Amino acid sequence: MNTLESSLIDIMRAEQDTLKGRLGFPHPGGDNPLPLNGHSSLFPMEDGFPDDERSDQGLAGLGSPHCFPHQNGERVERYSRKVFVGGLPPDIDEDEITASFRRFGHLFVDWPHKAESKSYFPPKGYAFLLFQDESSVQALIDACIEEDGKLYLCVSSPTIKDKPVQIRPWNLNDSDFVMDGSQPLDPRKTIFVGGVPRPLRAVELAMIMDRLYGGVCYAGIDTDPELKYPKGAGRVAFSNQQSYIAAISARFVQLQHGEIDKRVEVKPYVLDDQLCDECQGTRCGGKFAPFFCANVTCLQYYCEYCWAAIHSRAGREFHKPLVKEGGDRPRHISFRWN
Repeated sequence: MNTLESSLIDIMRAEQDTLKGRLGFPHPGGDNPLPLNGHSSLFPMEDGFPDDERSDQGLAGLGSPHCFPHQNGERVERYSRKVFVGGLPPDIDEDEITASFRRFGHLFVDWPHKAESKSYFPPKGYAFLLFQDESSVQALIDACIEEDGKLYLCVSSPTIKDKPVQIRPWNLNDSDFVMDGSQPLDPRKTIFVGGVPRPLRAVELAMIMDRLYGGVCYAGIDTDPELKYPKGAGRVAFSNQQSYIAAISARFVQLQHGEIDKRVEVKPYVLDDQLCDECQGTRCGGKFAPFFCANVTCLQYYCEYCWAAIHSRAGREFHKPLVKEGGDRPRHISFRWN
């Protein structure tokens, strides 16, 4: 069994009872569900949500994550140790941000391209708080005020006193959502969704895709392994081939939910442990197939020999193979045969 299918099935078995059919999702600071057509507290600031959040520098000094004790004595994590803070005063620098949040625990302040820019000020008015202990995130949430489903904390700079800034934690339960636990998960009916806005939760992604194409049984938000914070991509598994083909044929989808309105790319989720569908590995020494053809007339994995043989036929010579690359993102490559 391949790793994707195995991991998704494990998720379904573990969370089926609590996630199946859930029509709401918990607020980060409480247990009351909010309806999907309501206002999520993790939506972007009014001035727009930044797409580029790849900034996980300086993690080594933060040590291992600490967890909350569970009721049964086990230690479990509830939130990512990485927290988005937006709407910062324009003249606040890294040291002042650190001082403002140090009372919650040891942390590191970061923002995109910080090392390259060598700037002391977050250039776009937002930053990330990377806490050493997860309990610090809960303490931060408890100190916030809530307004219209959003969390705020007052922060001061040299020229601005007590400016409310938005605090947006990531609840780990929002990374996966099982919509229909009765359906088996087929990795070959799973799509990769690139450019997913980071406030979007798995339940919201599932509902959007189900509304567009139907047949959604699972949705997941890809998170980084260290801090478990969204990477800006997701996966959606369908229960039938028709919905899967409709989704990948669209290539681009407009994600609209609350304040989110963004066009994202959709591709087949490419696996790296599949044998060639034509020769079952007999022509390539049993090696896993490096290419996947996403054209709806193919939708198969191929070794190099079979790709060349099949795609030299009329009408298929312009198909482009997909290969799996870092971060689970499939990409097109140019392929030529002699």
